[in-house]
Amino acid sequence: MQKPSRPPHTPLRLGTRGSPLALAQAHMTVAALRARHGWDEGAVEIVVVQTSGDRIQDRALAEIGGKALWTKELDRALASGEIDFAVHSMKDVETIRPAEIRIAAMLPRADVRDRLVGADSFAALPERPLVGTSSPRRAAQVRRLRPDAEVILFRGNVATRLAKLERGEAHATLLAAAGLDRLGQGDVGVTIPVEVMLPAPSQGAVGIETLSDNEAVLDLLASISDADTFDCVMAERAVLAGLGGTCHSPIAALARLEDGRVHLRAEIISPDGQETVSDALRIGRGDAAAAERMGRALLDRASPTLRALFEA
Repeated sequence: MQKPSRPPHTPLRLGTRGSPLALAQAHMTVAALRARHGWDEGAVEIVVVQTSGDRIQDRALAEIGGKALWTKELDRALASGEIDFAVHSMKDVETIRPAEIRIAAMLPRADVRDRLVGADSFAALPERPLVGTSSPRRAAQVRRLRPDAEVILFRGNVATRLAKLERGEAHATLLAAAGLDRLGQGDVGVTIPVEVMLPAPSQGAVGIETLSDNEAVLDLLASISDADTFDCVMAERAVLAGLGGTCHSPIAALARLEDGRVHLRAEIISPDGQETVSDALRIGRGDAAAAERMGRALLDRASPTLRALFEA
């Protein structure tokens, strides 16, 4: 692909949510484009788009529309021409995307792990601890590790959740290491090994989308895409497609490259943490069909009760 020397028009408009983390990821995207193409500061304008997920903070996403609450307003802005491309945390992007929108690039992946904030370990938590999270995956994994735990809803950006913890609303919470690192808070919390808590599919990855027929912007974005991150995250998303998972469904998945192949691990967990169905395999890069089969195979091995979560 020939290196583009200039954007198709200036400024290019990059749509993003307005949270501190979303803005940090938008600035990372702008910096990558400027470094790759030698553009000046005025080449890209960041356009903040408020999403339903940002406005509604008192209920779990699964109850009010799922991951689409993070994307639908940005999708509308893309379709209407208000923005030229949009940046997302990939774990917030629903599995099936509109045909007119394409995931065009992913930045190099950051730390995929979770951090426990408020205690040095799960064992160090008091009896019957209160643990704040809005993630069904984290909630199920916490209950698996600490069956005596009570999980309470923690919504909001990183600062909001840390403030809730500081006010004593819970003994601990869980946050993505990547988000904390990008906000300059890498010293917050204790990192949990993936062997203890397998992360959410796509955790730690930043994705950039544009319209499927916008060849000029697709070419620009392809030039900053990290192929290793892209292939691993797309494998994890293919597992989700095989599962037909929703925000109600506790799902974890992680793909890593080993000797040129994708080592893929995934698990589904009952909300009470008492049932876990897991698998691991090695597949070729780009073999979405094999990853989807893995997701379907997990369901085949699950109890009727756990399987029903994915059929709703």
